[in-house]
Amino acid sequence: MCEIFVKADPALYECRARSIRLHGAVTSIRLENLYWDVLKEIATRDGMSSNQLITKLYDEIVEYRGAIDNFTAFLRVCCLRYVSLMADGSIPTDRRLPLAAASVAQPVSYFPGTANPPLMTRGR
Repeated sequence: MCEIFVKADPALYECRARSIRLHGAVTSIRLENLYWDVLKEIATRDGMSSNQLITKLYDEIVEYRGAIDNFTAFLRVCCLRYVSLMADGSIPTDRRLPLAAASVAQPVSYFPGTANPPLMTRGR
């Protein structure tokens, strides 16, 4: 089983930091290359740059939640959610179609097909 994971191109999990400007403040975001690729794909679908998408996501999460403690983790979850929603057919898989008009009626669980989050314990 692990072969499908360990044989991944090491370039996919190399980290890269990018500086972006969020409302006049310059900040650095460090993500693995695969996440940058997914963010670029999402942005391209709606005719934006990655930086524009990231700014939009930041604005929307702050408006919706009031604050965000770990924005980088939020971006990773956005990428995984995007891939999960495409896999289960909740959003179009045609990458030429914009996502701006797409809506998801109910939130995706932690893992597709599960109603509850998995129990996680440290050290295991």
